[in-house]
Amino acid sequence: MAGDPYKELGVSRGASADEIKKAFRKLAKELHPDKNPGDKAAEERFKRITAAFDLLGDAEKRAKYDQGQIDADGREQYAGFGGGRGGSGGGFSGFGGFSGAGGPGGRASFDDIDLEELFGRFGGGGAKAGGRSPFNGKGSDVRATLDISLEDSITGATRRIQFSDGRTLDVAIPKGAGDGQTIRLKGQGAPGRGGPAGDALIELKISAHPVFKVEGADLTMDQPVLLYDAVLGGKIPVRTPEGTVSMTIPKGSTSGKVLRLKGRGAYANGQRGDLLAKLMIALPEGDDEALTKLAQKRRDEGPMRPFRD
Repeated sequence: MAGDPYKELGVSRGASADEIKKAFRKLAKELHPDKNPGDKAAEERFKRITAAFDLLGDAEKRAKYDQGQIDADGREQYAGFGGGRGGSGGGFSGFGGFSGAGGPGGRASFDDIDLEELFGRFGGGGAKAGGRSPFNGKGSDVRATLDISLEDSITGATRRIQFSDGRTLDVAIPKGAGDGQTIRLKGQGAPGRGGPAGDALIELKISAHPVFKVEGADLTMDQPVLLYDAVLGGKIPVRTPEGTVSMTIPKGSTSGKVLRLKGRGAYANGQRGDLLAKLMIALPEGDDEALTKLAQKRRDEGPMRPFRD
């Protein structure tokens, strides 16, 4: 990123963290590629303000930049590297007393310097240490939470999520996704400095359902059934995560009886469970004269027999 990050965001050097965040969000919404399709200038400006906020939005990085310890790209500033202060004769100075000219004083020659070790010391770990040089850094990962429905977790879906910087991403939710599962979107994180962008880590949260209750891999629900259907038996419509299906009610069913629909439940450990429908007998709406007479007749005939299990 070339230029002053404060100027990129249009804020003063004394701006507060909130002022910096507000300025970035405003610019991000205006310059986002989704709002400016095909506009290369807006796309480049969006990249610059994102890099500027990545630096100024981090208190530690901002302090280092203000003190001249890092440049606008976040690279460390090293005294004597490539400068004209190394003396005459093409000397190389500024790295812990190393000099490009051999000779007295115990100074090592340039050929004796281990460059991987040298950049490891000044860049937070070189190739030998498994780190990155200060001139090539991967962007940081970003994290977000996405609320999804129970149906989405069972059947799979695509849902859109918006980040605080104004970006939106379409997230493919896999069939059988679990609560708390994290989806990694490669290269959708913060931009790198000379290196690849970081990743976006999306944690899935399954919302509570108004009808179904999750019990392991099974789903349970209360299923209303009319008195006539409970007495006579028959087929009734039943809601499932994929839609409505027909379920057979045995003749003489009572409230509390549980009927099982195989393979219509949730997922656990890659296996799908069943849907358990607990029958709840309901009376028909309104005044049913025939039913009222039948009930009165049964009452007058004497005590009812005990309920069957």
